[in-house]
Amino acid sequence: MIVYPYLPPQAAIGVTAPSSGVPEELHPLLRQSVARLGQLGYRVVVGKTTWTQDKAKSAPADVRAAELNGLLQDGGIDLILPPWGGELLIEILAHIDFEAMGRKWIMGYSDLSVLLLAATLRTGMATAHGASFVDLRGEYADPTTAAWERVLRTSEGGSIAQASSERHQVSWDHAEPSPHVFHLTEPTAWKVVRGERAHVGGRLLGGCVDVIRHLAGTPYGDVRAFRERHIPGEPILWYLENCELSTVDLRRSLVQMKLAGWFEHCSGILFGRSAVHIPKEGYTELDVFEEIESELGVPVVYDVDCGHKPPQLTLINGAYAEVDVEAGRGTLVQTFRP
Repeated sequence: MIVYPYLPPQAAIGVTAPSSGVPEELHPLLRQSVARLGQLGYRVVVGKTTWTQDKAKSAPADVRAAELNGLLQDGGIDLILPPWGGELLIEILAHIDFEAMGRKWIMGYSDLSVLLLAATLRTGMATAHGASFVDLRGEYADPTTAAWERVLRTSEGGSIAQASSERHQVSWDHAEPSPHVFHLTEPTAWKVVRGERAHVGGRLLGGCVDVIRHLAGTPYGDVRAFRERHIPGEPILWYLENCELSTVDLRRSLVQMKLAGWFEHCSGILFGRSAVHIPKEGYTELDVFEEIESELGVPVVYDVDCGHKPPQLTLINGAYAEVDVEAGRGTLVQTFRP
């Protein structure tokens, strides 16, 4: 079974940097997020690693893990929300005491999806793939981003619906800050490989392909054991997003995941919008999607609101989800099924 945390009103948020911290010149972003979430009624506790960054990490692995373990085991913290992703979270996995984790939400994306997926696979506790701490600093929030609170306040057994965004961001423009944080300029359209509509359901698992692929074959990426222990007989609906991979590297990664058994009992794959399109000798991202759709024989949806071209849905690892796509519009209903 899956265990779901719950975000109470006036919750306490623990901010720590298990991957990358925030360099000094960007500390104003942290302070803006602290102030904004304080205005919304949250108590924000910011760890030391959040304020430091050196050599592609916030601190040495044991220091990052110790601060994270402290927050995971602190009964007064309801949500762990890192400032953003990074590069080297995988270094701390062996130092995390998964057995001592309290029931609380962990939310983030990018490199944080290593922690999210590992935690759910190891413990059966749901985790949230969604906005980072600095993403929530805006004076206003677009409807897609703002849904994080409703999702994390869904009761066990309850359902929560989200819809595809109206518009999405193509690139970051820090020189022209927006009161919404993001610059949502381009119309959103979810697409289906070989069709215009799709319906698919299953238990959600996923994250950033660039980093979660490295869990395959390790004690932190045993999808088969997770299925047998926590969701016996149920299919997995994968959501995946590509941050920096070329099409051939994305293809290699998907084949590796398939060979590791990750796509056994797979009902479908949702691919997030990618900020990179690096074909190889005419081999495109769509070719990759078509090949995996043909090999697995399941629906493949792409350009979904997930990943590095915001806004993004709040996706719950372990929740049962039903996705409907038609004429470019999409709906996602997540049920917090034990």
